[in-house]
Amino acid sequence: MVRNVLNPGRPLFREARFLLAEEPELRDTALYHGVLSAIAGGNHTRGGIAGYLGRKSTDLSHALTVLEDVGMIAREADAFHGKRSAYRITEPILGFYHAIMRPEWTDLERPGYAEQVWERSQAAFRSKVLGPHFEHLARVWTRWHAGPEALGGLRTRVASGVLPDPAAKTGHELDVVVFGRTDDGRESILAIGEAKYGDVVGQGHLERLERLRELLVRRDDRAGPGMRLLLFSAAGFVPGLQEIAQGRDDLQLVGLDRLYEGS
Repeated sequence: MVRNVLNPGRPLFREARFLLAEEPELRDTALYHGVLSAIAGGNHTRGGIAGYLGRKSTDLSHALTVLEDVGMIAREADAFHGKRSAYRITEPILGFYHAIMRPEWTDLERPGYAEQVWERSQAAFRSKVLGPHFEHLARVWTRWHAGPEALGGLRTRVASGVLPDPAAKTGHELDVVVFGRTDDGRESILAIGEAKYGDVVGQGHLERLERLRELLVRRDDRAGPGMRLLLFSAAGFVPGLQEIAQGRDDLQLVGLDRLYEGS
């Protein structure tokens, strides 16, 4: 990473800037870089992006549409709010540049500072690059590779979303929400899931999903008490949780081996 990506003497160092410069539709590059930086920083909704940039949401419609049209970002509908969407960066080089390189650009341009920058950027790399990517991989696996026996039925779509909790005056993020259809054609929720890149997943993660399942059953007639619970982890699972999963039909643990090779 230090020798190639963060080295100002290598072509890859400025590749992200060239990607935007080469797109004829992206005339106001400062605005587009700002939008991408907002998304890379964890502001995935239009309102969040606007707040990050200090602009009105309506001012960003054209920029978001153009970035989506050229394939640099994707808009994904919220699982529980039809009119709300979340944006993610689809090009890994752009995501890494805006999350890690752009905030440290002054230091990175000076030879010999790349190693220091990389060392102090590890937390941001895990939370802003690896974490969101792992969540996306979990949804891709669930949509295209997970078997019906793991999900409790045939899936029709997979999304992420924020589950409202009016009693607590908050919302709960769900990384994976799996939808199917009942025999009479109505949409149903088959499963909900959480994806953790760096955490060893344990009992606390399971208890959170169980609480959210109860909340969802109370709020949404598409949900039932038999919904499956999916826990994804790149760092593994505590032994006790593995023993629990072996005795439960409604709980699925998905590690890297299963994510890349299993169903």
